[in-house]
Amino acid sequence: MSDTKQSKYSEAGVDIDKGNDFVHGIKDIVKSTHQRGVLNDIGGFSSLFAIDTDTYKQPVLVTSTDGVGTKLEIAKRCQKHDTIGIDLVAMCVNDIIVGGAKPLCFLDYFSVGKLELDVATEVVKGIAEGCLQSQCSLVGGETAEMPGLYKTGDYDLAGFVVGIGDRNKIIDGSEIKVGDKIIGIKSSGLHSNGFSLVRKICFQDNDFTVDDQIEELGCTLGEELLKPTKIYVQSTLAVLKIYKINGMIHNTGGGFIDNIPRILPKGCKAIINCDRWQTPPIFSFLAEKGNVPEEEMYRTFNMGIGLMAIVDAGDAKDICHHYKAHGEDVAIIGEISAHKDSDEDQVQLIF
Repeated sequence: MSDTKQSKYSEAGVDIDKGNDFVHGIKDIVKSTHQRGVLNDIGGFSSLFAIDTDTYKQPVLVTSTDGVGTKLEIAKRCQKHDTIGIDLVAMCVNDIIVGGAKPLCFLDYFSVGKLELDVATEVVKGIAEGCLQSQCSLVGGETAEMPGLYKTGDYDLAGFVVGIGDRNKIIDGSEIKVGDKIIGIKSSGLHSNGFSLVRKICFQDNDFTVDDQIEELGCTLGEELLKPTKIYVQSTLAVLKIYKINGMIHNTGGGFIDNIPRILPKGCKAIINCDRWQTPPIFSFLAEKGNVPEEEMYRTFNMGIGLMAIVDAGDAKDICHHYKAHGEDVAIIGEISAHKDSDEDQVQLIF
């Protein structure tokens, strides 16, 4: 391509040279996440990953894709972009760990109006950190400059994870039964859901700024809202090496009310005792400032429980101890009871 054509494309808002500089600049960051199985570096047209079939009798590839929603707006307000990538990875890998799958490789899609190298590099650093936390290799991605579609400073993120599991060890909830206990594994805060409501409460209805020091939170509002989504991969894989889990729930948008029924068999109902764990102060802050009813809070947010594991009653205490040994804060928060056809809901919250 001639220099004239390059300059015309740059005039239209897309800088090819800057994009090439970005890819070159992040190569070492990306390579730091690579584990056995990665066969090529970034920069090609596709990524290659070899599957270790000796470890799995009937290997099944497990995939998921997600984003971080309007939490991106908080990163922009705080001018801090090095943690939002952790959220991106977490939202994807947590979705496949609940099926018993081990994450293998991750790809990202970064779209922006005008590429800012420092911002984009910080985002990738966060993605790499999320991959390291989940023992997953960052193998590629796409950076797209789309002038006219995004305002100055805006960008969007999507993530894609590929994992692997054994066909006879897939966790799909089909073995959940009456009498099973529900273990709740604590969240790090809001994670990456409900931020449209969060932003309305904080910035429209109450006129807070991200720099406001909030006494009950013990930090600035921005610091609280940007806390990265917790990644449960390593602790859960460690538990699964020893114990059987009948079902798991990644507690995201929809909260307890909508997420738990996704894996419950017919005839089963989840009873959640909401006094079994201490809800982080950010949730009571939002409920008070936004005048949000209690049940809506539990349908919108994780309320301090980011992952749930449904297990045999006899194993519940031992599994809790094992999660605690791997640094998780856990509690037995409920149980499975019989669900009659006349009952409306498969989830009962006891406050």
